[in-house]
Order: sequence, then structure tokens, then C-alpha cells
Amino acid sequence: MKWQGVMPAITTPFREDLSVDHDFLAKHAQWMIDNGCTGIVALGSLGEGATLEFDEKVAVLVTLVRALHVPVVAAISALGTATAVRLAKEAEDAGCSGLMVLPPYVYSTDWREMKAHMSAVIGATKLSCMLYNNPIAYRTDFLPEQIAELADEHPNLNAVKESSADIRRVAAIRTLLGKRLAIFIGVDDLIVEGVAAGAVGWIAGLVNAMPKESVALFEGADIYDWFLPLLRMDTVPKFVQLIKLVQQEVGMGSERVRPPRLELEGAEREAAIRVIRAARTSRPRL
Repeated sequence: MKWQGVMPAITTPFREDLSVDHDFLAKHAQWMIDNGCTGIVALGSLGEGATLEFDEKVAVLVTLVRALHVPVVAAISALGTATAVRLAKEAEDAGCSGLMVLPPYVYSTDWREMKAHMSAVIGATKLSCMLYNNPIAYRTDFLPEQIAELADEHPNLNAVKESSADIRRVAAIRTLLGKRLAIFIGVDDLIVEGVAAGAVGWIAGLVNAMPKESVALFEGADIYDWFLPLLRMDTVPKFVQLIKLVQQEVGMGSERVRPPRLELEGAEREAAIRVIRAARTSRPRL
């Protein structure tokens, strides 16, 4: 497992009956790989993992592993530790190359309990693991010192997805651990600052609609000003609806989401469409 480059947090496509569209899932993933992405991360927040049943999650992983010849990473999240451990083992059996380990849904508490949960999942398989730190969404903040503690105890913890939106965290982790962990940025509109601070990868959102531009930006292309209005769509509560809408506008996906999410409508949708179409009109040549 090589933790580097642009790895899409892939959206989960749905048919009209809201069942998973596995044919499009495989096509979409391969398209992003063909445009320079280095792996695929499935079942995360952008993948609407919380609305997928356990068997659906496993089926998504099987489809991606069969379709691709690059690393497939399974996001591991659940209400309880036992379910998360079970999903981690299923991901290993399905042929995934790595795990992105999240704190438990809903319950947020002290370091002793959160460490026990993360340790159980990381230790459940031999797969290379990424710790996902997103205190904004999950109300659990893994401090650099705590991440270092987990890394010291788990040799297969090899990366961290830093989504605290505090760019100082990148330097803080590097100060404690050097290059022991590969640091990825998980907030689209912080990628340029993150790379400057030492991040070596990006778990990206807008890449689902614009992979070529995402890879170019990560590699240093001067397109940040153009891309930023779209990248900001990754940082708001309805980021799933927005990113799927961008996919639909570029002809690579549908805006269908599973409830409780609903498709955008009215003035909210119209405002998003204006931003998307303005970006498409001025899209840079790469």
C-alpha cells in the first residue's frame, strides 16, 4: 500500500430505486484512475457510508477490487466497535489494500475510549491503515500526540487524513513523527496549503467530477483561483449533494442521494448550478 497522491473519496452511485449502481461505480472509479488518481477510498462520508447496509458496503468493496488494479481503501465506520471490526475483516477478505479508520458514529468521548476503539479496528487485520481525523464532522479530535501514541503501538498505522481544517496540524504531526506517517489532506480547499506544509496526499472530493484538474492542482498547476469556488463545496453540510450535482453537470454521474439527504432544489440548487457552469465555462486547458 503506497499512501501518496490523489485518492478520491468516491461517491456511491444509485439507480432510480436507490439501489447501488455497481456498473457505474466501476466505470467512475476507472475514469478517475485513468486521469491520474493513485487509488480509491470507498464508503466514506462522501460515499454515504452511513446510509449503506453492511452487505451493501461489502459489495461496493468487491466491485471496486475486481474492477481496478490500484489500491482500494475501505473507510471503516460504525456505531459500535464490533461492527467496525467485522467490516475491517470483510474488507481484508474482499482484497482491499488498506483501511481508513474513523471514530464511531454518534458517540464521542475521552481519549481512553476512542483509543480503544481505534486500536481494535487497526489491530483487526494486517492491512495498512489511515487514521481519519475530522473533529468538525465526528466531534472527536485526535491530537498529534495521540496520533503519535497510536502509531507507536500499531506498526500498520501508516497514514493520517487530517481534516481538522487547522493547517498547523500537518507541521505538528511531522514534528512528532517525521515521515513515519504519510499525511493526507482531507479538506478540498486546504490542499495547496497542506502540500506546502508537507502533506504527501489528498483524499479528495471534487475529484469525483474533475479528476484531471484535481491531479494537476495537487502537482502544482496554477489553477487554485479557478478551482476554489468548487473546492469550497466540499466543506459544507450538503457537500454530498453538491459534489454529485457537479458530477451530473459534467456528465459523470447522477445527483441522486439517499435519504435523509435530498437532492438540492430551488434557489439553493440554482446558486450551485451558477457556480458550476461558470467554472466549466472558464475551465483551464491542461
